[in-house]
Amino acid sequence: MTVTHGNKIVLIGAGAVGTAYAYAIVNQGLADHLAIIDLNEDLVWAQVEDLNHAIPFSGHHMDVTVGTYEDCRDAAMVVNCAGVAQRDGETRIDLIARNAKIFQSINSEVMANGFNGIYVVATNPVDVLSYITWKQTGLPSNQVIGSGTVLDTARWRHNLGLHFDIAPSAVHTHIIGEHGDTELPVFSSGSVGGVPLRAMLETEAETNPDIYTQMDEMFIRTRDAAYDIIKRKGNTAFGIGNALARITRAILRNEDVVLPVSALLEGEYGLEDLYIGTPTVLNRSGVRNVVELRLDSDELEKFRYSAKALREVIDHAEF
Repeated sequence: MTVTHGNKIVLIGAGAVGTAYAYAIVNQGLADHLAIIDLNEDLVWAQVEDLNHAIPFSGHHMDVTVGTYEDCRDAAMVVNCAGVAQRDGETRIDLIARNAKIFQSINSEVMANGFNGIYVVATNPVDVLSYITWKQTGLPSNQVIGSGTVLDTARWRHNLGLHFDIAPSAVHTHIIGEHGDTELPVFSSGSVGGVPLRAMLETEAETNPDIYTQMDEMFIRTRDAAYDIIKRKGNTAFGIGNALARITRAILRNEDVVLPVSALLEGEYGLEDLYIGTPTVLNRSGVRNVVELRLDSDELEKFRYSAKALREVIDHAEF
């Protein structure tokens, strides 16, 4: 069965993350029709009205409406930002029991209305909930994608850009693994302005012997950024909203671009039957293929440890 064409998007969840994503979609003109679903009828109505008032100054035209699950029938994408929020001090893995039940209710409605597009999961723990969505919906794995470590990678590129005094767009490296505490940076294939990242660090080490300790500390700040932001303002929204918009653009515009989303592994890295953050080619069919990085031995060990942590959660999850 052919994946649904067009560029209609159904957004589930009108909270902070969903609204940040919707605002990015409006400003980037990525859809003709954005339908928003939320249990809070007053909230979703207000968000839709507010977004429509932004359209005249966006440079684009699109319809933003209060949605129902019937909108899934002709939607090219469903983006799920629903679920309970991460609490201060709570890990993403702690969220699984609460959000798996919510997803069962949502996914039964989505599929009952004939959805056959690309399903993007943003709710945490995103790797586990992407796997659960794949199982609950019965969609082909290429049509179910998690936001993975796209946001973590953006944070990492931002921090490296500050360190090297260069635009983040000139930094090419990934955070991979679980979107959470066991994720890891990939130094072995990274580059800054076309120069291998490791060569940059070796050169800097000649005058700054603490550079590797500083890199470790920078990664910890990157990994734990969500905890720090949540502690101060209650949620993270703008970064993940734009990350989801970037994934959306890659899919709807058939870009064949590589982003570190959560995708199903089918033998890559010696792993299978697992959703985890790894560079992946995205186009109008969703996942075209997973890119298997040539990790060094230390990176591969850490990646497999991250996969093991996710595997244990999935094996004990009820869905």
